[in-house]
Amino acid sequence: MGRARSAELPPELQQTLSKARRLEWLTIAYLTSAVILLALVLGSSQAMKTAWIEDLLSLIPPIAFLLAMRFNSRAPTARFPYGFHRIVSIAHLCSALALFVMGTYLLVESIIKLITAEYPTINSVELFGQTIWLGWLMLPALAWSGLPAVFLGRAKITLAEELHNKVLYADAKMNKADWLTASAAMVGVVGIGFGLWWLDAVAAALISLDITKDGVSNLRRAVVDLMDQTPTTIDEDDADPLHERLAEMLRDLDWVEDVDLRLREEGQVYFGEAVVVSYDETNIPEKVENAIKRARDLDWRIYDLALTPVRELPGTDERTAKGERAG
Repeated sequence: MGRARSAELPPELQQTLSKARRLEWLTIAYLTSAVILLALVLGSSQAMKTAWIEDLLSLIPPIAFLLAMRFNSRAPTARFPYGFHRIVSIAHLCSALALFVMGTYLLVESIIKLITAEYPTINSVELFGQTIWLGWLMLPALAWSGLPAVFLGRAKITLAEELHNKVLYADAKMNKADWLTASAAMVGVVGIGFGLWWLDAVAAALISLDITKDGVSNLRRAVVDLMDQTPTTIDEDDADPLHERLAEMLRDLDWVEDVDLRLREEGQVYFGEAVVVSYDETNIPEKVENAIKRARDLDWRIYDLALTPVRELPGTDERTAKGERAG
């Protein structure tokens, strides 16, 4: 049996990772300013409160990404022989769970306020000797909490795809959608100003629903990745074509008759086992080493691959018998 282990990221992607880290630090600084600004003008609007909590929750993914990137490349130990790559998936799970729980809580709270017809008020404040309706201060604060995040999200999408990092991708998608949260909260604030008390609760419910939706989709993705499903593309829509590319590459070797390949995702890299049926059993160690080298050269994400030559694939007789019965 041959086994390969490569570096977590090739040199050309180390710079991409550095850019991603800088963007996440910038995101944390920006979101902190947005959270503080919203807290200063919060008032009694449920939509404002929900938007503020949404910005607080948006701090979790970048923090989770930075923590995961700090520990995931640590060398394997006797206690953790497969390394610490799955800390990325664990970070993804924690972020998703926080979104789901808080989104559900806020959604229930908004519905209760709508049912009980709780009338929110927005008071006036003294600013530079002038009496100003607090809603006029809420609107620019909400704009600041939404618009810059869209550009941060767009910048992260490309980096997430290059790094095949689903935590970064989920964070980018949340940032890109932040303008919806800000817009809904603005509608709620304006609704209060025009005496449409219910519009505030409806806006809060819509924001909460969006948070819950993000939590559910990311929770599902994190759980199935931890369950060792066949690797998928970064957006989780399709099976990763790398699986078939690797299987075809192994089948095309002049000494290989058939291949049974399994891959699983650990963070942003893949671990796998390949069982191959050999035409020629001479110089097997050399052939296996060459096959593993070609597999590693195929894609940087193939981090750990075990290749085992056998005389026939497991279950071959059973499959043959089923085929004969079907014929």
